[in-house]
Amino acid sequence: MSFVAWLKAHYDEKGPIRWLAFLLELIAAVMLMVLMLITCVDVVGRYVFNKPLPGSIELTEIGMAILIFAAMPVVTWRGGHIVVDLLDRYLSTFVVKCLSLLSAIVISGSFYYLGHRIYQLGERSIRRGEVTEFLGISSGYIVQYIAIMSWATALGMITYGVYRIFFQDKSN
Repeated sequence: MSFVAWLKAHYDEKGPIRWLAFLLELIAAVMLMVLMLITCVDVVGRYVFNKPLPGSIELTEIGMAILIFAAMPVVTWRGGHIVVDLLDRYLSTFVVKCLSLLSAIVISGSFYYLGHRIYQLGERSIRRGEVTEFLGISSGYIVQYIAIMSWATALGMITYGVYRIFFQDKSN
């Protein structure tokens, strides 16, 4: 099976969104593997050689930020977040779609505002030259990455997320 055939079989998205979803999930998967390796090296170093990996906590924190915010746009536009649908069977399809649209607008607006504020904090951090305590990594760039991925989540939810609410068949 070719890679493109595998991609089409495992991703429901169409066109460039499929490739974007794959790329973001690849980043998250690679980061998860890196986090596993950091943890293994740290534990073996700590208990076998009595010398833990320097800065492993900082690397883990940065890795978790990269992992979570790489996966967040995909999870959000797929509607993979927790949803309580107690009233859906009692409401008409039109009302459920309207409530879903309202939810998408609120989610998008929230992520846009959070991204804007977080980006400002990242700029301030870079301007002040703030770095992590042990490894001296500039924390502002990680914060700006979080803001950019928050904007990507907002954009994905208001475009592809809304498309899925109205045009994708729920029987799949």
